[in-house]
Amino acid sequence: MKMKNRNNIKRIEVTLIITIMLVAVLAGCNSSNTEEDTKGGKNVNTPTIGLSFDSYIIERWERDRDVFVSTAKEMGAEINVQSANGDIETQISQIEYFIEKKVDVIVIVAIDADKLTDVVKKAKDAGIHVIAYDRLIRNANVDMYISFDNEQVGEMMGEEIASHKENKKVIMICGAPADNNVSMVNEGFETVMKKNNIQIIDKTFCEGWKAELAADYVKDHLDAVSAADAIMCGNDDIATNVIRMLAVYRKAGVIDIVGQDADLAACQHIVEGTQNITVYKPVEKLASEAAKYAVDMAKGNGIGAKPTINDGSYNVPYVALDPISVNKNNIDEIIIDSGFHSREDVYLNVAE
Repeated sequence: MKMKNRNNIKRIEVTLIITIMLVAVLAGCNSSNTEEDTKGGKNVNTPTIGLSFDSYIIERWERDRDVFVSTAKEMGAEINVQSANGDIETQISQIEYFIEKKVDVIVIVAIDADKLTDVVKKAKDAGIHVIAYDRLIRNANVDMYISFDNEQVGEMMGEEIASHKENKKVIMICGAPADNNVSMVNEGFETVMKKNNIQIIDKTFCEGWKAELAADYVKDHLDAVSAADAIMCGNDDIATNVIRMLAVYRKAGVIDIVGQDADLAACQHIVEGTQNITVYKPVEKLASEAAKYAVDMAKGNGIGAKPTINDGSYNVPYVALDPISVNKNNIDEIIIDSGFHSREDVYLNVAE
């Protein structure tokens, strides 16, 4: 009898073990695709975003990157950041890498407005959303273009120069011609010049946004520069190089200078009296807004009705933020009080 009882106990134990194993297997089979499910080691529900930068040659880009990444991460997204160091073929390769990785959204600060069209179409054919960040990509039908109102930037520069009635002649030292924003800024600026009968006596461009080319221009065209009442600079880095070269010829502070981006050097020049204005573009707002749109797209959410801009072939959704003209009268309120630059840094070279 004892032997029979032992056998019965063993049968019960085996039956219990089999039952537990079956329950575990069935529970695993019935589990939904939640955070525990992975694909390639990555949570399939985590929004993935590829962020492709032209380069960090312009001071503001690192600030844009940091705000975008922190905002997107707070929303639960995974970010892969690449910089092409100003080389268009590198940027194309990096975007192709994002396509291979099957990210949900690619956000691009374009080196060249025309040369990314094909790779953007390739991304869209793969079902990946594309956002053109700050610079429009032409003929590509991106899902969104988000930037500042670039024509308004040019208008603000022009209005500052026109406000000084003695200004009759101006030189334009523009940014990279491959950057679509440059043509938009120039259009706004030139409209104001024409309206105020101010003559543009020369116009040049800095390929690849290489600001040192602006210094070379001043040195090589000193007669034209000496005849100008004002110089419109494509950004503050260009303005800084112009001012430094003007200082060599004792003309800094004599010729009106305007720029954009609110670089620290530009803010210092404004309080020192060698640059009239900079057009401040609150990049924290731009980067955070872009990150929110990117994460929403990755989650399959719509962006709602938006104004559009024509990219040459398509009307694409356009989010345009307002820039702010900054001069010595409002620099404390706009730049310092907002925390964009510290008072100590802005007034570094100004005696108390």
